[in-house]
Amino acid sequence: MEIFINPEQSRWDELSSRPASSNPAVREAVVKILERVKAGGDDALRELSLEIDRRPLGEIEVSREEILSAEEKVKPEVKEAIGRALENIRAFHSAQKSAGVDIETAPGVRCIQKPVPIERVGLYIPGGTAPLFSTVLMLAIPAKIAGCGLVELCTPCGKDGAICPEVLYAASVCGVDRVFRIGGAQAIAAMAYGTRSVCRVDKIFGPGNQWVTTAKQLLSAGTVAIDMPAGPSEVMVLADSKGADPAFVASDLLSQAEHGADSQAMLVCDRADFADKVLKQLEIQKASLPREEYIEKSLSKSRCVVFSSEEQMAAFANHYAPEHLIVSTSDPWGMTERITTAGSVFVGNYTPESAGDYASGTNH
Repeated sequence: MEIFINPEQSRWDELSSRPASSNPAVREAVVKILERVKAGGDDALRELSLEIDRRPLGEIEVSREEILSAEEKVKPEVKEAIGRALENIRAFHSAQKSAGVDIETAPGVRCIQKPVPIERVGLYIPGGTAPLFSTVLMLAIPAKIAGCGLVELCTPCGKDGAICPEVLYAASVCGVDRVFRIGGAQAIAAMAYGTRSVCRVDKIFGPGNQWVTTAKQLLSAGTVAIDMPAGPSEVMVLADSKGADPAFVASDLLSQAEHGADSQAMLVCDRADFADKVLKQLEIQKASLPREEYIEKSLSKSRCVVFSSEEQMAAFANHYAPEHLIVSTSDPWGMTERITTAGSVFVGNYTPESAGDYASGTNH
């Protein structure tokens, strides 16, 4: 990570730049995939599986028997962890249910806002190098609390046609109605248009790679609603030399860097010598992590910015507008009060982002 000391505000845009993710070739390929699935349905899904994944698709929908078999492969401690996370996520999201608004704005004029569950929702769960069964919880639990009529889930399978057992177990305990072994842009197309096997949905939720994100963006123009275009993951840590532990800060940065090669980790702190301590900890800790290759690529796109005042630290954080912000300063709640642009904020040394990603109850 390159270190920048008290950069002028004229450089903040440059220092806030993210790794480029748009690719015209991907967009062109995704358009063709969408057209094929719209025209060919299940047949197109099978053809694309052979062409892209180099394997026959087999049964598109996962059977109840396969789900029950997968449950037996999940370790007891993982089941326990999923159960605890489920309880916390359910508690937090249940508290968000709105009773709506019913108000008389003038004599005889009654205005009502009524929350109504989306009838059919499609959930996308990435596979690849790290199947995100935590995302099943983050999407399916709110859908069931809301009372959605149909909750279906698409996720890629391995070369053997099998799906990560933890993903199937999480889907089962969350009450997902149907699961399909398809991934990529073709899965998004299947949920958007509907096929003989896959039901057409009203809104699609879930993160994914460039292909998935591009498909969601294209289809949101007039075919189906989406949650948001999810970009590469990122974290910023605000730390000062009086309140932060360099080892903790390094762990927080690494936990995000290992998400993928296009992830970005930003350290904003008050002293250059503290930044040096964090960088040394990064070298020590990353050597013991299994995804070191991804971490190296992520850190090459990451930065450390040193400011001499808390005001500047907070101002730069607001300028960057991080997806995840960890505040590890001597007065973390005071610093948090200065933050106006962040997706989720983790306050204090003992609130790692990974807690929110998995089990604290909030939604990642």
